Amino acid sequence: MRRYAVVGAGIVGLATAARLVARGDEVVVLEKETGLARHQTGRNSGVIHSGLYYAPGSLKARMAAAGAVSMARFAQDRGIPYAGCGKLVVAVTPDEVPGLERLAARAVANGVPARMIGPEEAREHEPHVSCVRALRVESTGIVDYPAVCDALAEDVRPGGEIRLGEGFLTARSEAGRLRVETTRDSLLVDGLVACAGLYADKVATGCGLDPGAQILPFRGEYFELVPEKQYLVNTLIYPVPDPRFPFLGVHLTSTTHGGVHAGPNAVLALRREGYTWRDIDLGELGESLRWPGFWRLASHNLVPGAAEVGRSLSRKAFARALSRLVPGIGAEHLVRAPAGVRAQALTRAGALVDDFLVAEATHQVHVINAPSPAATAGLEIAAHLVDRLDAVSA
Repeated sequence: MRRYAVVGAGIVGLATAARLVARGDEVVVLEKETGLARHQTGRNSGVIHSGLYYAPGSLKARMAAAGAVSMARFAQDRGIPYAGCGKLVVAVTPDEVPGLERLAARAVANGVPARMIGPEEAREHEPHVSCVRALRVESTGIVDYPAVCDALAEDVRPGGEIRLGEGFLTARSEAGRLRVETTRDSLLVDGLVACAGLYADKVATGCGLDPGAQILPFRGEYFELVPEKQYLVNTLIYPVPDPRFPFLGVHLTSTTHGGVHAGPNAVLALRREGYTWRDIDLGELGESLRWPGFWRLASHNLVPGAAEVGRSLSRKAFARALSRLVPGIGAEHLVRAPAGVRAQALTRAGALVDDFLVAEATHQVHVINAPSPAATAGLEIAAHLVDRLDAVSA
């Protein structure tokens, strides 16, 4: 029996640990927080993505499409709240139709079941939507991701250990194995998988790797529609995304527990776990601003970046973006909901890493970049990571 350490108790870390335990390995999961899924996994809109948006042949495209199936099956098998409701991506004006057609072509390339429809059929799905054309995507769903993590934790515990409130410090080679130092203990293991999210680059550096990119934290702010306006949205309604920006734009999503999520926008967080404008860490902010890629990114995204900040500071601006999709939503219909922070890797050249990114060393596998759709693809990423761990530990 081999012994492995997994850093991070989000969905990717727990799915990886569960997969190792299922084949008979001993696993220790290290999580600095006092609970599971406290960051990206537990602070998203609960969407199971179809694989629509991603470059054909990329890990994101392949794993999201497969994950849409495996995550739905896992939820149904374990009695986790889930709905395969599908979604609409809508072109509100004629000039957005070419972008919608490009998405339709990408859906074909990625094997995603989607079809272009007119406004009349779109309103059969969403009676209050505003559009001139729409893309109907059948394989999109919604799920309770924290409940998924609870189920995965149940799968880990028979042959593994989840240590909450115990952070990772460093790892070094020792007698053909790895010596892992934590905030409480020193462990000798046969290998390590790091799924550290917002601190992925820090953990990799602590293990002696150069991750080749730095995590740039983008806060995504959410609202909920007030109960009397929830009738405006049946399933999920998305805009045509701006190809200059790696985010999907504010959208409307129903949830498995009732209610309608609105958002997120995307603004630079002032600390890695900065969920409000008041959450500031001058050291971490300085690291972001000193990274050479930051200023290159900022100089090429002044207009969309300013619009995102505007939506953050003005509830009216946020409501205007939503009312383009569904008329009748005003600022008075939005109630603040918990924000999330996206752990986005940025290269020195100023390029936002578009695909999942994994770094490797002997006995080590590090997930450097795994923002959305990592929750959707969590089970598929876990399989990939275990394969890579076997390869670097042989």
